[in-house]
Amino acid sequence: MAETSSARGSWNSKLGFILAASGSAIGLGNIVFFSSNAYQYGGGAFYLPYFLALFVLGIPVMITEFGLGTMTNRSFPEALYRVAGRKAEFVGWWSLASALFITMYYVAILGWALGMMFGAFGSLFEGGVTAPFAPFSEPTDGPSATVYFFDLITTWWPLLCVVAIWTMNILILWKGTATIERAVRIFVPLMWLFMIGLIVRGLTLEGGVDGVLYLFTPDVQGIQEPAVWKGAFSQMFFSLSLGLGTMTAYASYLPKDADQVNNSLLVSFMNCGFEYIAGVAIFSLLFVFALNPVGGTLSLAFFAIPQGIAEFPWGVRLFGFLFFFLLVIAGITSSISLIEGPASALIDKFQIPRPQALAMVAVPGIVGSLFFALPQIIDPSLSGNGTLGLSLLDVMDHWAFNYSLLTVGFFECIMVGWVLGADKLRAAVNKYSKLPIGPWFDVIIKYVAPLLLGTVIVWNLIEEFTGETLYGAGADLGAFNWIPYVIPFIWLIGTLAVASYLTFGRTYKVAPAAYSPSDSPQTPA
Repeated sequence: MAETSSARGSWNSKLGFILAASGSAIGLGNIVFFSSNAYQYGGGAFYLPYFLALFVLGIPVMITEFGLGTMTNRSFPEALYRVAGRKAEFVGWWSLASALFITMYYVAILGWALGMMFGAFGSLFEGGVTAPFAPFSEPTDGPSATVYFFDLITTWWPLLCVVAIWTMNILILWKGTATIERAVRIFVPLMWLFMIGLIVRGLTLEGGVDGVLYLFTPDVQGIQEPAVWKGAFSQMFFSLSLGLGTMTAYASYLPKDADQVNNSLLVSFMNCGFEYIAGVAIFSLLFVFALNPVGGTLSLAFFAIPQGIAEFPWGVRLFGFLFFFLLVIAGITSSISLIEGPASALIDKFQIPRPQALAMVAVPGIVGSLFFALPQIIDPSLSGNGTLGLSLLDVMDHWAFNYSLLTVGFFECIMVGWVLGADKLRAAVNKYSKLPIGPWFDVIIKYVAPLLLGTVIVWNLIEEFTGETLYGAGADLGAFNWIPYVIPFIWLIGTLAVASYLTFGRTYKVAPAAYSPSDSPQTPA
C-alpha cells in the first residue's frame, strides 16, 4: 500500500484499515444497545427503518468522513479547515473534545466489564450475594448479576481496572497504525468468533428460536410509529461512529487513491452484520429466560445477559467470562479510535511526537474516567444510580452522546454540502472508485441528511425541556442533587472552551493549505 506520509504513518494493508474502522464502529452499542432498541421498538418493526437509515444516512456520511480523510491526509479539524475554513475547524475540535468526554465514561464502563470478567470465575455466578443498598441488603437465594454489579461498583477495584484499560489503549496506540493494525487483526476476528459462539448456544436452548422469530417478524403497526424511525436513524448514526472524527483520522492514513466508496460499504455492512448476529444471539437468550432489556445498554450488558448465562445448564463460568471478554475487546477497538482522533489532530496541528500527543489526551482522560468510576454511595435507597461515579456517567452520557454526534454530523453535512460543495467531494471520491456515486449523493449531503439530523436534534430538545424534570433530576442524590443541572454545563462549556482555544488561540505550526478542487479533477458520475 502506498505511503501517505512517513511522518504520520500509514496502514500496511487495506485489510488493516477495514478491521480498524469496523472495530471502531463495532463496540458496546452494537452488542447490547442495538438489541435494547430493537426490543423497545418492537423487534422486526425496527429493522425496516434501520435498513433505510443505513442507505439514506449511514453510508453517505461514512463516504463523506472517509473522503475528507483521504482528500486532505489530515485528521478531522484540519480536514474541515482545509475544505471550509476556520469556523469548520472549530466544529472539528468541538467534536474531538466531546469525544474525549465520551471516552472518559466509556473506559469507566469497560473497567466495570473487566471487573465482571474476572468475577465470572469468582462469585458472580454464586448465590448469597449482597450490595450496600437497601434493596440488596439481604443475601440472594441464587446468583444475581444485578446485585453483584452494584456491589462491584462500590469498591475501589474498578478504578484499577480503569487504569488497566487506559494502559492497554496507550500501548496499542504507541506506534500509531503499526500497533493498531496488530491489535485489530486479533481482536476483531475474536469478536466475531465469540458472538457466533453465543448464537450457537442461544439457538440450542429450548425457546431460543422464538426470540429470533420475534426479532425478524415485522409489526406493521409498530413501523407506523414516529418514535421507531427516530430511534432507527439515531442508532444508525451512533452505530457507525460518525460525528466523532475517528473515521476521518483513520482514513487520513490511507493513500489518496483509496477506493472510499468500497471502504464505506465494507465497514458499514460489517458493522450492521455484526449488529444483526448480536441481535440473534441476545434475543435467543432473552426469550429463553424471559428477560427484559428495555432498561438500556448497561442493564442489558451487566444485568440481563449475565443473568441468562447463569441459567445455562453447563459452562456458566466459561460463557460468562467469554461474554465479558467480548465486551472488553469490542470496547477497546472503539476506545483506541476515540483516543486516536484527538491524538492525531494534536500531532497535525503542533507537529509534536506521538507520545506527547497521547499524554495530552491520556492524562485528562484517565482523571475523568476515575471520576466516572468513583464508588462513593450517594443514593443508598437506589432510587437512581446509587454511586457518585455511575450518577455522573449517566447524566454525561445522556447529554454528550445524544447531542454531540448528531450536531457535528449536521454541521459537517452543511460545510461539505454548501461550503466545499458535495459535488467536489463526490468527484474526489469517484476519481478512484470502481463504483462511482451519482448526483443523488449531493442531494443527500446537502438536503436529506441535514434535515433528518436537524429533526432528530430538535425532537430530542423538545422532549428534553417539555418533561416534568430535567434528565436525572428525579432521583434523590442528597448532597449531589446538583449533578443533573451542572454536568450538562460542564460538558458544553468545557468542550466549547477547548475548541475555541485550539481553533482561535493556537495557530498551526505548519499552515495548512486550503483544499483545491484541482487536487481531485472532476470525473463523470
